[in-house]
Amino acid sequence: MPRRFQLRHLFAGLGVFVADQVSKGMVDQLPDDFSHTVIPGVFRIIHAENPGVAFGLFQYAAPAFRDALIAASSLALVVVLTLLWRSKQTPRTGYAMALIVGGACGNLFDRILHGKVVDFLLFYLGQHSWPVFNLADSAIVVGAGLLVWEIVHDHPGAEAPAPPVELPADLGS
Repeated sequence: MPRRFQLRHLFAGLGVFVADQVSKGMVDQLPDDFSHTVIPGVFRIIHAENPGVAFGLFQYAAPAFRDALIAASSLALVVVLTLLWRSKQTPRTGYAMALIVGGACGNLFDRILHGKVVDFLLFYLGQHSWPVFNLADSAIVVGAGLLVWEIVHDHPGAEAPAPPVELPADLGS
């Protein structure tokens, strides 16, 4: 793949990282109990801090466990960056990996510097709500979804099946 595509992917990932950090920085300036309804009964912007991982899992884990998660996340990030830079992929796969890299960098950066991640997007219906998340989480989920789509629906290297062979009607008479 030409280097220009890889650079576009890296810039897309950088864009995700910057947008994530700017949005978290804005929300972090709000009071801890901040809540603003955007779509009544469906969507609010709130200020939440998550010292755990996705969906608040392991928020009460020992510091050594969190350090291990940071190390594992860092290793996974290096692997994805290496794949993004060295492998030949379709532009869609490259952008999917760039979304994942940008989101992972955003959350990893926060965990290393602050020991927590700022979340602020809350979707809910009545008493039921999705766990609070941020732009980095969204980018990771969208990137993963694009990769799954690519795996399930697109096979750029696969050959199309050969058309059925029609035998003449008088064969074998």
